[in-house]
Amino acid sequence: MIRIVIAEDQRMLLGALGSLLDLEDDMEVVGKANNGEEALALVRSLQPDICIMDIEMPIKSGLDAAEELKCLDCKVIILTTFAIFGYFERAMKAGVNGYLLKDSSSEELASSIRSVMAGKRIYAPELVDGAYGEENPLTEREREVLELIANGKNTKEIASQLYITTGTVRNYISVILDKLQVSNRIEAITRFKEKGWFK
Repeated sequence: MIRIVIAEDQRMLLGALGSLLDLEDDMEVVGKANNGEEALALVRSLQPDICIMDIEMPIKSGLDAAEELKCLDCKVIILTTFAIFGYFERAMKAGVNGYLLKDSSSEELASSIRSVMAGKRIYAPELVDGAYGEENPLTEREREVLELIANGKNTKEIASQLYITTGTVRNYISVILDKLQVSNRIEAITRFKEKGWFK
């Protein structure tokens, strides 16, 4: 019997997923969590075979939890709405065993769980295709500048924090807007966030 913990902050979806997987003869949902923190606690106490996890959850995200689950003997399948390459990349680094999108059918999910238990890794095809496409075009310093902008810092504050001149900060901002092909700081933050490139 494959023992499963599900972490999903939308209660209706959590209940539906649990019921669907319980219908499978070889699967049993042993725990349900509403956030990453609860998922970690359940995995530690129940020691399931697999944890199916959403990404955007309160208290602790699915990716944060997946990184911590790496050292526990539990396989992780991310099940999310977000086909964002940055998320996928981070999930790969966390060593997740599967990354599926919520528009997958319940049959697909059940079959992916069995494949993961058999030692395979299962990833949504659209993410694998994207993995060879877009990469974060910003350098580490440019990303740092954009993060400070996203945190509400102005040019002078950024210059002071990074020990550079305000002119250099303005140059960085102009390069960032150019690389991200946007016309202002707000669009730059939005684009960078959508791609999942913020650490």
